[in-house]
Amino acid sequence: MRLLLDTHVLLWWLANDPSLKPAARSAIAASDSEVFVSAASAWEISIKRALGKLEAPMDLATELERNRFEPLSLTVAHAEAAGALPRHHDDPFDRALVAQAQAEELVVVTRDPRFALYRIGTLAA
Repeated sequence: MRLLLDTHVLLWWLANDPSLKPAARSAIAASDSEVFVSAASAWEISIKRALGKLEAPMDLATELERNRFEPLSLTVAHAEAAGALPRHHDDPFDRALVAQAQAEELVVVTRDPRFALYRIGTLAA
């Protein structure tokens, strides 16, 4: 399975937080899963950490490598697609994830029900 982690799911995974549902945890851990983390999530984490709203690892790139997660760059095509999406969601980071999931054919692991409004695959976190 090709998965894209929503930002909160990434943080739950890294913290071994019990909020992450067992089915999502199993899918992420499965040896045949490809797990992606968007540059948009790294950007969101760094902004919220700088504002004091979030505690997160300082070296996210090392954490991604340690967990065998693939970084997913945000391209101009992704950004343009995010801007053109219907207004089901106004969070620009989440809109970027939706656009990336559509373009790259990824299933988003999230707790946010609004992702499903975009007709993308989701896995409940």
